[in-house]
Amino acid sequence: MSQKKLAIIATKGTLDWAYPPYILASTAAALDYQVEIFFTFYGLQLVRKDLSGLKVSPLGNPGMPMKMPFGPKWFRGINWNVPNAIQALIPGYESLATALMKQTIANNGVATIGDLRSLCQEAEVKFIACQMTVELFGFEHSDFIDGLEYAGAAAFFEFAGESDICLYL
Repeated sequence: MSQKKLAIIATKGTLDWAYPPYILASTAAALDYQVEIFFTFYGLQLVRKDLSGLKVSPLGNPGMPMKMPFGPKWFRGINWNVPNAIQALIPGYESLATALMKQTIANNGVATIGDLRSLCQEAEVKFIACQMTVELFGFEHSDFIDGLEYAGAAAFFEFAGESDICLYL
């Protein structure tokens, strides 16, 4: 029996959207899948050397209401559904949401994006950056992690066309 294959296209570059490709890729690799992730457009943020700029973008995200990661039990139990109009008007709201998300992640013992990315690399998940997008955004190869390959969509299609599962995230 041949090894199963998982192809992932990562297009989002926010902290919350960084988790799905890395969790799915690391899990599939642990299950002995051959895995490739094609990072394009804003997904390129996930393979930059510095991940500190990843933020949560709650604006326009109806699934975003979260509970607070601190305070008394009654306070942590409130679902903070802040209207988009208020989110857009409050300076620093995105930074606040990011800090709260990072605290929630830490409180629950969830791995960081850097840890998940390293786990994928150790499991030999193949990372491919879309060369056209790298050029479009004016990035340099030195902006990105070591071991990243650069190719066009056609190169990714070769693997994706043979994959058992192909996900667009």
